[in-house]
Amino acid sequence: MAALLQLDQITIRFGGLTAVSEVTATVQTGELVGLIGPNGAGKTTVFNMITGVYQPSGGRIQFRGRSTAGLRPFEITELGIARTFQNIRLFPSLSVFDNVRVAFHLHLKHAAIHSLSRGPKFHAEEEELREATLGLLKIFNLERVQNEPAKSLPYGDQRRLEIIRALATRPQLLLLDEPAAGMNPAEKVELMRLIQFIRDQFQLAILLVEHDMKVVMGVCQRIHVLEYGRKIAEGTPQQIRANPAVIAAYLGQESTAA
Repeated sequence: MAALLQLDQITIRFGGLTAVSEVTATVQTGELVGLIGPNGAGKTTVFNMITGVYQPSGGRIQFRGRSTAGLRPFEITELGIARTFQNIRLFPSLSVFDNVRVAFHLHLKHAAIHSLSRGPKFHAEEEELREATLGLLKIFNLERVQNEPAKSLPYGDQRRLEIIRALATRPQLLLLDEPAAGMNPAEKVELMRLIQFIRDQFQLAILLVEHDMKVVMGVCQRIHVLEYGRKIAEGTPQQIRANPAVIAAYLGQESTAA
């Protein structure tokens, strides 16, 4: 069975610097996979290649058996890949509701003429969009603040809102870039539950970049490890904990007992 996402020896160079070198990895349908490594290992760069922000200098990326070469970010989103960012990128002055609503517009079907005329098809689809937005917010217990500006939310809720907005694009693969960054221990425990809930509730695959090893080891089924742009290991959390190369490069001796 073909992988949902296949990275085949992807490489990217910026001038004389090779940021990612011949990385091969897969994500299967419904799988929860981690991508870890020290700062500067190339993790977010891999995300940027998957989502079309950067085009690889070499190698191939396939999603659902289709090459993504030359596709722009919005086209890759249309294929079924959504992402969050290490630094939250909400529309801060828009309401919580509108931050999610705008992502649903990716799937609007009415023609431009219906938007201009505000005809029955336009109103019917806009009502469906409103109900879908409220439904997502309710699942994540944010309907109570739907009219508040996104910037007014506590940090943890802003993180959740960014994930909700990504889910509104109806992805088959969700890329989470350091979702635990800036969270306190209690919020990280809740995040772990949230990630597993999202995978199960929405029946999608998740690729997670994260520095917090308790989060990674607690939710991921498989983990890929990068160092200096190269993949140095792949395996289950148990295998990664015990891998000498990973311990030397990243985890440290204390993590082997985690």
